[in-house]
Formats: sequence, C-alpha cells, structure tokens
Amino acid sequence: MSYLIDTNVLLRFFDLTDPQNGEIVRALDAVTRASEETFVCAQVLIEYWAVATRPREANGLGLDIAEADQNLDEIEALFACLPEPPDMAERWRAVVTQHSVSGKQAHDARLAALMQAHGVVHLVTLNPQDFARYQDITPLTPAEALSL
Repeated sequence: MSYLIDTNVLLRFFDLTDPQNGEIVRALDAVTRASEETFVCAQVLIEYWAVATRPREANGLGLDIAEADQNLDEIEALFACLPEPPDMAERWRAVVTQHSVSGKQAHDARLAALMQAHGVVHLVTLNPQDFARYQDITPLTPAEALSL
C-alpha cells in the first residue's frame, strides 16, 4: 500500500504547540513503517510553504524562509515526492467535471487526480470528508492511520 500525506497533516507535524502533533507524529511513523511508499507532492509542498510562512495572526505558522526551507528538507527526506504527469491538467479537469467539483474543492480534486495517475489509494488527512466523493481514494485520519 502507498500513501499520500495531506498538507494539513504536515502543518501539524511541525507545529509542536498543536494538540494533534503527538498523534500525527505517531501516525506518520506507523504509516511509513506499514507502507510500501509514503509520498508528498508539489501541491502539498507549495501549500505547506504558503501556510508555514504566513504570520500566526493570519492562521499560519509564522516561520521565516530558512525555517520553512529546513522543514521542506525534512519532508523530502521522509517522503518521496510524486512527479506531476504531463497530462495533469487534463486529469484534473476530468475529475472536476466527473464529480461536479466547484470552489475550493478544486484543489482537493487535483490531489485526487494525481493519486489516480500514480495508483496511490490512501490519503492521510484531517479532512476525510473532502475526499469522500472519490471512490478510488481511501482517506484516513491520523487516528485511523494509527490502527494500521
């Protein structure tokens, strides 16, 4: 089995003050021990950067560039990065039209399209309901990932 790690999980992984940090650290450890491969992707890395470098008062982590870059180094050391297929735009468009996706959910549809392209079935996320419409994706909360 292979897994993609969602941005919201990575943000709490690095935020030692977050109440979910301990559970997420244990869940990612369990996933990496139990899986063939655990991935991130460019979109997750970009979203991580955007939130990590945003001020705390604007719902970010308030990291400076060097800290955020160091965290990306750690993420890339822990998880392989799924490459973007050349037909990513077409894959994404097929997903959003097939599943009637609109608004912010278009970002999640892009993750779904990437996962489908690579045959990755499991997604560790704090928002499993956002991926319920995709029958070929199994979203898992960190608590569910711990039960592997």
